[in-house]
Amino acid sequence: MRTPRWRGQTGRLEVWYTTLTDPATGTGFWLHTELVAPTTGAAFVHGWAAAFPIDAPPVWERFGPTPPDGLPPDELRGQAGPLSWELRCTNDGGPTLFTFPRYAWERELLPAAQVVPSPTGSYDGTFAVGDRVFELQNAPGASARIYGHGSARRWGWLHADLGGGDVLEIVSAVSTRPGLSALPPLTFLQLRVDGIDRPRDPLRQAPLLRARLGLPDWRVRGLLGARHRIRVDVHQDPDRSVQIGYTDPDGATATCHNSEVATAHIRLDRLTRRGWKPERSWHLDRSAHAEIGVRP
Repeated sequence: MRTPRWRGQTGRLEVWYTTLTDPATGTGFWLHTELVAPTTGAAFVHGWAAAFPIDAPPVWERFGPTPPDGLPPDELRGQAGPLSWELRCTNDGGPTLFTFPRYAWERELLPAAQVVPSPTGSYDGTFAVGDRVFELQNAPGASARIYGHGSARRWGWLHADLGGGDVLEIVSAVSTRPGLSALPPLTFLQLRVDGIDRPRDPLRQAPLLRARLGLPDWRVRGLLGARHRIRVDVHQDPDRSVQIGYTDPDGATATCHNSEVATAHIRLDRLTRRGWKPERSWHLDRSAHAEIGVRP
């Protein structure tokens, strides 16, 4: 799943990223590496790393650009300014989670798609922020990929490790394509509980999900199949977030507001003969990974 999708075309963006949480301190981490193939000019690799301590402001730094040699990149090892990291994934955390349908990812049917090869992974190693070194052991997290033509017009993203191998992944976005940019966000969602992934087809289910994207709070509501519905509320503390500028292959820019110590409340209801009844709920206190992206 790490094999690059890029085959030398112009106007493409390919991303490898990992997010995780230190179980000892609650610190969140974000490692993001991307290949940018501009519509004009040479392709390059660059990225950034960020740390989100509970007891201090977040810190982030960029690295690169470098030529696109030696793909795929290893985002688990590197240095950016005062940040350095040496990590390894000790457990992938179950089968690949297809936030977008498998067929959409494999056939590149959409302007961009995301997939999570390591949905509930475990990570060991070190992450240094200047003189402060975090020794990580069995840190829960995920490694994911994105491939397409660039960022959405607006987007929201959530990774929520629910424990015990259960996980929720959300990508909600407004397309930049003419005619689609005026529509509400289209939400792709996968909820894995007890080894079952819902919905069966995220693309067909997307019109039945409604997202209200904003800061510091955003939410998703809607149906998962015929007998379940979901409510997701996310809070991103501005003091525990970073703002990072993105540049698409065509030169357009966007700003990502990211927090790896966000709070999320999730509720799953089931339809019974007596109406909707709560089935499961989860509350992640500063351990959810989330972001909102906007255009200038």
